[in-house]
Amino acid sequence: MWTWMFSSLIVCVLFLHISGFQQEDTQAGCSTTPNDLAFIIDGSSSLGIPNFETAKRWLINITSGFDVSTRHTQVAVVQYSDTPRLEIPLGKHQNSKELIEAITSISYLGGNTRTGRAIKFATDHVFGMPNRTSQSPRNRIAVVLTDGRSQDDVEDAAMEARAQNIVLFAVGVGNEISNSELVSVANKPPSTYVLHVEDYKSIANIWDLMEQKLCEESMCPTRIPGTVNDQKGFDLMSLMKIEQVAQKVQGSLISEKASQLSAGMDITHNTREIFPEGLPPAFVFVATLRLKNPAHWMKFDLLRVLSQDGVKQIAVTLNGADKSVTFTCTSTLKKEQTVIFNDRGIKRLFDTDWHQLKFLVKYKRITCFVDGAYMEEQLLDPVVPIYINGKTQVAKKINIETTVPIMLQKLRIYCDPQQSERETACEIYYVVRLVCWFVVDLASPSWCQPAWCFYLIRFF
Repeated sequence: MWTWMFSSLIVCVLFLHISGFQQEDTQAGCSTTPNDLAFIIDGSSSLGIPNFETAKRWLINITSGFDVSTRHTQVAVVQYSDTPRLEIPLGKHQNSKELIEAITSISYLGGNTRTGRAIKFATDHVFGMPNRTSQSPRNRIAVVLTDGRSQDDVEDAAMEARAQNIVLFAVGVGNEISNSELVSVANKPPSTYVLHVEDYKSIANIWDLMEQKLCEESMCPTRIPGTVNDQKGFDLMSLMKIEQVAQKVQGSLISEKASQLSAGMDITHNTREIFPEGLPPAFVFVATLRLKNPAHWMKFDLLRVLSQDGVKQIAVTLNGADKSVTFTCTSTLKKEQTVIFNDRGIKRLFDTDWHQLKFLVKYKRITCFVDGAYMEEQLLDPVVPIYINGKTQVAKKINIETTVPIMLQKLRIYCDPQQSERETACEIYYVVRLVCWFVVDLASPSWCQPAWCFYLIRFF
């Protein structure tokens, strides 16, 4: 009997091993992040019913991009004028259909504008309720939408909210609102947390921008030191521990250091450790690299994010044979989609010198830049969130695990698409010299440094 049971156990183990038994892969993206999201909307008399209805449609458009559930995003709405009114408490509605019906049914208050009181109310009665403190860690985000100057103090109320780890966005509508008031309400920097439109007819133009910013806040908790305003994103040189395991070498400038990868290295990590909440729908990919012989003849994935079953979800592929670059991402139409960039300017990536490769990935399109210069733009199908139970790798040959010996100075993904404008190629020597040639006397080399390059490029 014991022999039979032992044999059965062996057969069972072998069956599980052969069948590749593993836990189900987890999809992560903007819609699946755990958020407590509150909208504090102006219901004062200056709006009027038509504008108030427009504001409600704006809320519906934004919240439709999130998975409203106990596990993921929960939404609250506070309407305010003289006195704030809790229209929808956090956790009351557990699906988008119920939430949309509740937002649609909100009736217009009318009255004066007391924004400070409304922020204080949300801090205490939305985020501060006892049943919220016992929840697992969640992002606490509030969006204040107003069209007029507050008739009470907003600064103290906003400071108290931020002290309780509530992130505040301020959205101003029209010319009556004070920009300094919006800045005092919102988190820093204002370029990220303050939005403004001319009127309520124009507010529909920024619902996708607001959704993108909420995604960034939900999915990108880490800031990258040394960037302007400490931009949020993923510094893969650090996260993938490249700087720790690779040999230190001279970078693109005397002041820069780089990492020399070798064939014996394996730059592989679990995706869940690198992108725990997935990637936002729009982002900027930047790499500063040098392809020396024989790497400049090879075809390899500079970066690839694989699902649990090995499907490429994000990949930047360099093809030395035909001097092209391929970008791969997910698609709603098929498992993966690829676009090829082969503009003649891309060929210089393979000339064995230092270069910067940059992709601006936005909804339905992607733009390629080399050394800060525009190359080409191509269309994308809508993407879907990535699965995070697989692995993320750097500098791997196509379909195999061999590492390609390249030099890497920078490898980053920024969550804010506007970072594409800020991310100049100032670490590339000939770009710095070119800017200085036109702007300052070459006899003054101290001007021709990356810090000055940034401001000179922005000025011109």
